Amino acid sequence: MTRNRTAGPTRRELFEAQQRWRSIRIAATSTVLVVVALIVLVPLAPGWAKVQQSFFNGEVLVKSFPKLLEAFKINVMIFAWSAPAIAVLGLLIALARDTKSPALFPLRIFGAAFTDIFRGVPVILTVYLIGFGIPGLGLTRPWNSPYIWGSLALILTYSAYVAEIFRSGIDSVHHSQRAAALSLGLTEGQVMRDVVLPQAVRNVVPSQMNMLIALQKDVSLLSFIGPVEIFRQAGVFKSLLANFTPYVGAAIIFLIVTIPATRYADHLMARQMRERR
Repeated sequence: MTRNRTAGPTRRELFEAQQRWRSIRIAATSTVLVVVALIVLVPLAPGWAKVQQSFFNGEVLVKSFPKLLEAFKINVMIFAWSAPAIAVLGLLIALARDTKSPALFPLRIFGAAFTDIFRGVPVILTVYLIGFGIPGLGLTRPWNSPYIWGSLALILTYSAYVAEIFRSGIDSVHHSQRAAALSLGLTEGQVMRDVVLPQAVRNVVPSQMNMLIALQKDVSLLSFIGPVEIFRQAGVFKSLLANFTPYVGAAIIFLIVTIPATRYADHLMARQMRERR
């Protein structure tokens, strides 16, 4: 027998609703207790007055925040031209590693070596080696610009990670789909372009979003080779005002940008998980 649609909720549904509300109440209560404890206990620490003056100085924050926002434009600019280059180079490396042709075996070796090297070397070392090494060759302007070579360091490093994500997406497409496409008369190139890649790219979008978020933060590493972006600007204010609050201001600006992007990446991942069920 089918259940009468006009009837009220079942005992199981009522129980599940009660459990959900109980979980919400417990979570809300614990969160409030933790926040209250922080608000009450932290100011009681012996050094709180000095920490507040050095890191949470409202006057310094108001004075430095506009300049920090202006410097953040440099971060956005470097991110804007680096992200597309990373996506293209990462995809090319992934395709090189996935090639099955014996004649293109050197490409597979190159792709593997590329990912091994640039995933194995810390980002800051790559920035230093490229950012100081290549301009040291005596190049003329603008080819000695730290913006160019710093961006190249980020592009090479992140392309190695993005390539592996693309490759995992390519491998996630079942081999039977390739076989079916080949049986219809498509070439290997057409199969990759029209069958595999569209699905692979769709599968790795959430992971790539997380890489974009990480890239936005790591742009600040270029401050070590010259560009006056937000991190360097915060350091300038710290030296001028003898106060660390500008670093807190820089952190706030990063959070304003990265938290919505992180939540969107989580939304994409959750939606992908629901679609797979």
